[in-house]
Amino acid sequence: MTRTVEVTELALRDGHQSLLATRMALEDMVAACEDIDQAGYWSVECWGGATYDSCIRFLNEDPWERLRTFRKLLPNSRLQMLLRAQNLLGYRHYEDTVVDRFVDKSAENGMDVFRVFDALNDVRNLRRALTAVKRTGKHAEGTICYTTSPLHTVGAFVDMALQLRDLGCDSICIKDMAALLKPQPAYDLVRGIKEKCGEDTIVHVHVHSTTGVTLVSLMKAIEAGADIVDTAISSLSLGPGHNPTEALVEMLEGTGYETRLDKERLVKIKEHFAAVRPRYAEFESKFIGVESQIFESQIPGGMISNMESQLKQQGAGDRVKDVMEEVPRVRKDAGYPPLVTPSSQIVGTQAVFNVLMGRYKSLTGEFADLMLGYYGETIGSRDPEVVKAAYEHAKKEPITGRPADLLKPEWDELRKQALALDGCNGSDEDVLTFAMFPQVAPKFFGQRSQGPKNLSKSPTPATSAAAPSSDGKAPVSSRVEYKVKIGDKSHNVIVEPA
Repeated sequence: MTRTVEVTELALRDGHQSLLATRMALEDMVAACEDIDQAGYWSVECWGGATYDSCIRFLNEDPWERLRTFRKLLPNSRLQMLLRAQNLLGYRHYEDTVVDRFVDKSAENGMDVFRVFDALNDVRNLRRALTAVKRTGKHAEGTICYTTSPLHTVGAFVDMALQLRDLGCDSICIKDMAALLKPQPAYDLVRGIKEKCGEDTIVHVHVHSTTGVTLVSLMKAIEAGADIVDTAISSLSLGPGHNPTEALVEMLEGTGYETRLDKERLVKIKEHFAAVRPRYAEFESKFIGVESQIFESQIPGGMISNMESQLKQQGAGDRVKDVMEEVPRVRKDAGYPPLVTPSSQIVGTQAVFNVLMGRYKSLTGEFADLMLGYYGETIGSRDPEVVKAAYEHAKKEPITGRPADLLKPEWDELRKQALALDGCNGSDEDVLTFAMFPQVAPKFFGQRSQGPKNLSKSPTPATSAAAPSSDGKAPVSSRVEYKVKIGDKSHNVIVEPA
């Protein structure tokens, strides 16, 4: 008997985020929407992650209008987004009622499936957002950020899945943002979740392709009972991106598994993005092959290549290897957090500081907060000496509770500040845009009336804005550039969020 495996298409969000620095304009996606809508996908990921930031920072697009447009153009599809739980789509924790309002507005504007993750896998940080999704009647997908360490075992991940199920999640996602999920662990983890949480538990598997092994991992996950897998159409796949949708379809032929996807529609989607992609060449990731070294460093491929090129430009290219070796040490000191936004930026930047300035001689504000518990709990204990250094840097005590419990109601003040800005239309959506990106929103509101700009047609290449990381401010760009100055030399590192 043949079993149907459902597929989520990533081209409209994570596909171009991973390969083209999230710069694809809405107008370059709309022509593919009819074929995507009719191709037979379980869901279409089209919003969230870094797209919200990129819309207002680079494209002069209203992200809410993008969502509403997708809702109109994909009437037969489940729309899916990536939500950073208590961080929403920003880089700090938000007070609970702001989380509620964001979820409500996202559902109201057309979102169907909310993939909710926390960078530290702290279930306490997931609870409020998942509860908010359930209240709207939409699909709540609780997410496990997959990583490896001496403490990250299949059993520990299965236990987290059980906690997510008990929170009422409609499905469980295994999110492998760095292509670390090897075939056998993929099988064991899916099988463990099915056995512990029930065979009727919907398991959704997301992997990147960077290490070259994860198409096999998808096959093993399917054999273990995975219900849905993520892929990207082939013309927006591979490298630091994802496995090709068409390759999955062909791989399953004769195996007893099949998808519902229409091959003729897939060809049309492929051809559309094959024609569009070259126009974004200036934003292309320079990493296009396979990087198995990630299994040791856990640094995603895009982060490696950009780190190397930027350090070379600043005369520090000989330190790349040192930084790559330092990242796992910093991660261990911090309690083995998964490397995903924002923890990947935080750990990576601190590793650069350690190499260039001496170990923990200078701390970023974010790293101090991570060490003191202000992002949540990690699976491992934090190095007490580094915690002490973080306390001396931040001048505040470590915490063990849920970070958002320390936050006071902030909606009224956020609304007041947003309404004072020229161009703010007074909607809750605009207030939420200001809440997540208070430095970027004023400029966006002021120039929104000029309409979207398509960077693929821009005569002047657009570049990402630098984001300071040593003054306590969170990283803010979809492709985040950190500046480290030593004496009269400035060193830059670029990392990619997930």
